[in-house]
Amino acid sequence: MAQMELLLPKMGESVAEATIIKWVKNEGDAVEMDEPIVEIATDKVDSEVPAPESGVLLKRLVNEGDVVAVGQPIALIGTAGSAVASPSAPAAAQVPAPTAEVLNTLTAPMQEAISASSGKFYSPLVRNIAKTEGISINELEAISGSGKEGRVTKADILAYVENRTTAPAPSANGKASTPVEVANPSPKAEPSSRTIPQRPAISIGGNDEIIEMDRMRKLIADHMVMSKHTSPHVTSFVEVDVTNIVLWREKVKKSFEQKYGAKLTFTPVFVEAITKTILDFPMINISVDGDKILKRGNINVGMATALPSGNLIVPVIHNADQFNLSGLARKVNDLADRARNNKLTPDEIQGGTYTITNVGTFGNVLGTPIINQPQVAIMAIGAIRKKPAVIETPFGDTIGIRHMMFLSHSYDHRVVDGMLGGTFVRRMADYLEAFDLNREI
Repeated sequence: MAQMELLLPKMGESVAEATIIKWVKNEGDAVEMDEPIVEIATDKVDSEVPAPESGVLLKRLVNEGDVVAVGQPIALIGTAGSAVASPSAPAAAQVPAPTAEVLNTLTAPMQEAISASSGKFYSPLVRNIAKTEGISINELEAISGSGKEGRVTKADILAYVENRTTAPAPSANGKASTPVEVANPSPKAEPSSRTIPQRPAISIGGNDEIIEMDRMRKLIADHMVMSKHTSPHVTSFVEVDVTNIVLWREKVKKSFEQKYGAKLTFTPVFVEAITKTILDFPMINISVDGDKILKRGNINVGMATALPSGNLIVPVIHNADQFNLSGLARKVNDLADRARNNKLTPDEIQGGTYTITNVGTFGNVLGTPIINQPQVAIMAIGAIRKKPAVIETPFGDTIGIRHMMFLSHSYDHRVVDGMLGGTFVRRMADYLEAFDLNREI
């Protein structure tokens, strides 16, 4: 019988692993070429792995909830010459067994992932992190897991490593006794005397409803807490007169759509202004690595996008400074549309160096956004409103109705001081206010 391995496919340059979310096919099921077999997730992007050929799903090699490396076999498929067993046949006869040699090869990582002392499951990734950080098996077993059936996930062990100052010393009966000091697990880790705050006790009333967070909401929650824990946030605000932009867009939006086949929103104008400002102040386009500053060579602007589910995702416009305004408009529309339809690739949410978020979409005039780590700054765009404003003219000041909005610039005070953070947002406002009302499309 012809057998082939179904490998976890490469999903992007920066993606090394994925989580098995749901098996669409059962062992013994017939599969057609390009028919989805399993649903996987990487960071915030969910996708499906299709069958490379028609045949029969002989065996699943990984379970739902497992973290699997790119290129690792996840299933065996019987191809031409394979026969699907009769539904009335016993279960053991429905799925032709792979050879012992194949099974030994393919299940070796899973065998290594089982703790001999307790039988608890630890993925190869978690065990590798534990080994690298010098975490003993007794210490590992004490970590509370948030994965399926209480398994320790990558996020669990990394959070443990970040907050690790003491480790339980095993007693004679194998249980933890008095904590003992341990060395810093990484040369980049900084010693800390702070205590980890305990979650408050929550009382549940008879009319309360308990709603489980979905996977994306858990990721967002963890990322937001991590960002506030990592960076001291400061926010500067500037009010901007965007009347020229509003009038220009109203004048050209129909002809723009006819010419380029894309709707003209305000977002590409804001992205263009951001890229100009970053070119003026490149020390905003950085990341922090311990006590080192990493100055980014590319300007990759993320744009926070609300999803129909209420969750949030941040697709990235890579090399945004290399697009003209029409190119930015098409790129913005494409990424936003595919984000809402769950069609983004993993690479399209990776590598951002600066992020904008449009809180004005919800009618908000101001926001204090949380930095999208490992970036050091984020800009919130407020709602555009008509307001009376002072207009300076060669003949004196007058009062007029203007289109005004606020920019809110949050930045990491470890490396961005008030002068740079405040000057940056003021410069962006200057670019927006100087927008040419007669600009050609």
